[in-house]
Amino acid sequence: MRRGVLFGAAGAIAAVPSAALLVLLATGSAAPWPALAALAATVLAAFALGAVLARDLHHLAETLRHAALENPAATTEAAAAPLLAPVERVALAIERLARTLAARAAEVGRLLRANEAIIEALPDPLLVLGEDRKPRRANAAARAAFGADIPAVLRHPGMRSAIDRAFATGAPQTADLSVPVPVAREVHAAVILMDPPLPDGACAILVLSDRTRERAVERMRADFVANASHELRTPLAGLIGFIDTLLGPAADDVPAQRRFLAIMAEQAARMNRLIDDLLSLSRIELNEHLAPADRVDLGALAGRVVAGFGPVATARAMTLDLQVAENLPPTIADEDQIAQVLQNLIDNALKYGREGGRVQVAVAPAPTGGRWPSRPGVLLSIVDDGPGIPRQHVPRLTERFYRVDTGRSRKAGGTGLGLAIVKHIVSRHRGVLAMESEEGKGSTFSVWLPAQDK
Repeated sequence: MRRGVLFGAAGAIAAVPSAALLVLLATGSAAPWPALAALAATVLAAFALGAVLARDLHHLAETLRHAALENPAATTEAAAAPLLAPVERVALAIERLARTLAARAAEVGRLLRANEAIIEALPDPLLVLGEDRKPRRANAAARAAFGADIPAVLRHPGMRSAIDRAFATGAPQTADLSVPVPVAREVHAAVILMDPPLPDGACAILVLSDRTRERAVERMRADFVANASHELRTPLAGLIGFIDTLLGPAADDVPAQRRFLAIMAEQAARMNRLIDDLLSLSRIELNEHLAPADRVDLGALAGRVVAGFGPVATARAMTLDLQVAENLPPTIADEDQIAQVLQNLIDNALKYGREGGRVQVAVAPAPTGGRWPSRPGVLLSIVDDGPGIPRQHVPRLTERFYRVDTGRSRKAGGTGLGLAIVKHIVSRHRGVLAMESEEGKGSTFSVWLPAQDK
């Protein structure tokens, strides 16, 4: 390439004087030998100047190339300093401009990285949308909250409506939504258009503020008042009646006093259990939308829980067996809450199972497919051989205060909240609760929990 530049430059420089000398020779206006000598000198001078110009142009080309690579200070061995002063000034100007542009590009890069870090650290989920309404980026909070379900969240009718309104009007739009994936949440969405759009086509920001906790608190206040007032009315009425009797007709009747005080103690204990279960259920519902993050050995946990029920099983002459499979996959769970699940299910099996019967607790890797999710998991099963539950009652067992046999449940010390607590804990763990029962043969309660991703 440099040779082509050399010949082109030399030809351009020598063309006019050479043509003039040749015309003078052709017309006889100049002596031949002096004219030929002048022509040779002109060609040599043109090649010399062309060589200098080609060399300087090569230097300029190298300077521009390195400037384009954001390395203006770099030089190549072939690109020596220019000899012509104007070319040298141009080269120096290009290098200064390239350094300035590189410094500005570095500053812009630092600002972009800072902006990315700020967006990534925001506590609320944030999505950046393109003109096609599809997500370009998602921050850490959005990935943690919704994961692979982000497209499903964007397809929510209320969300689509707010996004469409924002694109149509150019003004910020908001919407309050109930998002069912990956777990039910109450979300406040805000859509804000960016003007101008970013170079990658991003033109809108979607901020999703999780209001699940606030809504849950509001519902729990109302539910607590309604449920507590209903369930506490009967034992409170009984306590008031016994107190009136003790202060009146039975004031001097010691045997009656002992009998009434025993009943009052039983009613007070029942109210205490009821309040404990209501508070436990409220705490679980408050954090149900937040998945647990601790690693738990379910086999060891089941062993501890089953050991704690040994005296209860002995008192009812029942056999309590535990079977833990080998090589259980690790599980991400809340240890206290899974212990509560096991306690509630085993307690129900011992309370309502056949006296002298058998309760089997099993912990094993879950089969994939069928009624269970296709991904790896662990299956907790509690099986009794009691009288069983009529089929029509099974779908309602996890409702608050629902009892198959109210009298038997209260006599056994049940509050009607145990299975409701189990349902909400399993929901928080993104698990599955299955209940099967056949009258005269017993009941099986199974809990599927996802295994830890490898």
